Amino acid sequence: MASFGKFIKTEREKKGLSQTEFGALIKVNTPLVSRIENDKKTLSLSKIKLLADLFEMDYSLIKDLYFADKFAKEAFEYNCSDNVFVVAELQTKYFREINITQGKLKF
Repeated sequence: MASFGKFIKTEREKKGLSQTEFGALIKVNTPLVSRIENDKKTLSLSKIKLLADLFEMDYSLIKDLYFADKFAKEAFEYNCSDNVFVVAELQTKYFREINITQGKLKF
């Protein structure tokens, strides 16, 4: 599996778009596109919907890839054990259960 930045680069190239053309479509400048594709910067969450539309992919899938990449990078940066992913899954289940019993909880 590749990073989210590499995923963006691969999908952009499949569309035959230059970094400049791609940047214009998702409303970011070319240098930022380069930094995102090289994993030096993270794409803003507000751009995920534009990305899903441009790549003609399911928004939920793109959002899941975005957050999985973000979480994995932070876990790696802080030298967490692989157990952190099990704990995170349990926390997610807990938050879902709270949502069901107490109404909607914002994340």
